[in-house]
Amino acid sequence: MARNHHFHLDRGRHSITVNVGPGRTGGIELLVDGKVIAYRREHGTGTTVLSGELPEDPVRSFRVRVHQPHLVRVKPGCTLELDGVELPMPERYTAF
Repeated sequence: MARNHHFHLDRGRHSITVNVGPGRTGGIELLVDGKVIAYRREHGTGTTVLSGELPEDPVRSFRVRVHQPHLVRVKPGCTLELDGVELPMPERYTAF
C-alpha cells in the first residue's frame, strides 16, 4: 500500500517541509513556515525540482529535489539546496 512521505528541515527561524503524495502520481507540496508556496500535481520516476524563497530581507532562494526511485517499492528521498549547500532532508514519520 502506498503512503505519503513528509520531509522537514528547520533553517534559522524558518521551517521547510515537503509532502510527497502516494505512488508515482501523488502530488508534491513545498511549505515554508506551514504555508504552501509550490505544488506539483504529479511526479514520476527520477528527480522533481521545486523552487521557493525564505521570507527574509533580503529574500533567500532555495530549491528542493525529490528523488523518486525507479524501483517500485523504494521510498523517495529529498534534498534541500540553500546558499550553495545541499542538505538531505530527513523523513518525518507521522502516526495515523
